[in-house]
Amino acid sequence: MNHVDAADQVGRHRSAASAASATSATSATSATSAAATLQKPTRYRWVVMGLIFLIWAIACADRANFGIALPYMKKEYGISNTEAGLIVSLFSFAYGFVQIPVGLMYKRLSEKTTGILFSVFMLLTSLFTGLMGTTSSVLLLQLYRVGLGLSEGPLGIGCTNVINRWFPPEEKGTATGLWIAASKLGPLIVPTVCIIVIQLWGWREIFYVFAVPGIFLAILWLFLVTNSPGDNRFCNEAERRYISHDAPASSANANTNANAAGSKPLVGAQVTPMPWLDGINRTRRVPRLETLRQVFTSWNVIGVALGYGCMIGISNIFMSWIPTYLVTVKGFASVKMGFLASAPFIGAVAGNMLGGIISDRLLGGRRKPMMLLGALGTAAMTLLLVEAPDSVLYLGAMLMLSGLMLGIGFAGYSAYPMGLATKATYPTAFGIVNSLGQIGGACAPLAVGMLLDRYDWTSVFLYMVGTSLLCLVLLLSVVEPITVRKAGEEA
Repeated sequence: MNHVDAADQVGRHRSAASAASATSATSATSATSAAATLQKPTRYRWVVMGLIFLIWAIACADRANFGIALPYMKKEYGISNTEAGLIVSLFSFAYGFVQIPVGLMYKRLSEKTTGILFSVFMLLTSLFTGLMGTTSSVLLLQLYRVGLGLSEGPLGIGCTNVINRWFPPEEKGTATGLWIAASKLGPLIVPTVCIIVIQLWGWREIFYVFAVPGIFLAILWLFLVTNSPGDNRFCNEAERRYISHDAPASSANANTNANAAGSKPLVGAQVTPMPWLDGINRTRRVPRLETLRQVFTSWNVIGVALGYGCMIGISNIFMSWIPTYLVTVKGFASVKMGFLASAPFIGAVAGNMLGGIISDRLLGGRRKPMMLLGALGTAAMTLLLVEAPDSVLYLGAMLMLSGLMLGIGFAGYSAYPMGLATKATYPTAFGIVNSLGQIGGACAPLAVGMLLDRYDWTSVFLYMVGTSLLCLVLLLSVVEPITVRKAGEEA
């Protein structure tokens, strides 16, 4: 055998080896794909949702307990209604101030880093909650409320960012509804717990008791949750494919399987046409907001944000001022006050969950109808609180229905930007919604304090009716987006 033949034979052996290696790799890939096809998806996203629910409920309880302690603080420090309203509002101003910077931060930092920061901010929230019980002056009350707002501000964006990454489009409304329901569950449990603590110890101990759960949950989050399902050891490949809408497919029939029964719709919100509703709803096909410039200049984002501010303002009034109203105007003892102060949030929890489910399952992902119903219904219910009789039954029913109407559209304000922005720009879009929403909401408790120093509670309830109707007008000015995605873009 000459050198040429030998070289040729060696070349053939190498080619055969390469081909065998390629075949082996293809077989391995096919085996992996086949395994993914047969694999039963985990449902770990709902474990993540459970932790989000608990963390957000505790965080919102940390801000709401101030309203129960407020009558005792006013008596001890001799502060006016306007000063009390300012202290309440400082939290929301600080909370709103950090929203856009945090949204930009979430876009730039790695997912691992933002996941760690989430726990850090939860720990700081608990720290400032505990410090509220150590105050010895009005100045310290103000400083600690600002600290609480700055610490808790990033948690909301963190929660919705995780929901956006962990849930497919048809489940985002439900998941967001649960998250918003948690924000009302916190204030729901606050009056009862606070009354027990006050009877046993005093108003300062309220803040110590509520500081403890957040520390435990922050540590638990570090070990169990990542920002993305792709990095989580408890979430299998089948669930990741379900979340991202990637159908398990072999190399031979990838295109066929991608359009098989297991795949999901590729366009944004609407699946079933509803011409009459879409006409009222101003449903439009719009491209996703891919750049920060597009996000910051979108009237759809800004209009919803301003409407959100109106509704958060009403929620803040229920949270911070209704306990004072029940004690000073209606003359109810602490037990009746605790029950009635919880009533709006009993309704709100039911409304949040109901609104998300209806939006996802009955309205094909449309967010605006529940938001519009919430604004209109809240205006009607708060109007019925003007000159309300001193009846526990009447007040309980009206406060509960007010909370139901307030809550039924709340999930939409967080889920709405998910239908407009990409996953990369969503934190910024939600940051704008939450920033303007919180700043708008911060004005309400201060406005109530000023109204009470000059007028009476009738003016307060009429103020709530007016802001609800303003929200309705703002929502009518934005569209219901059907988003168009580019090929390969995640839902």
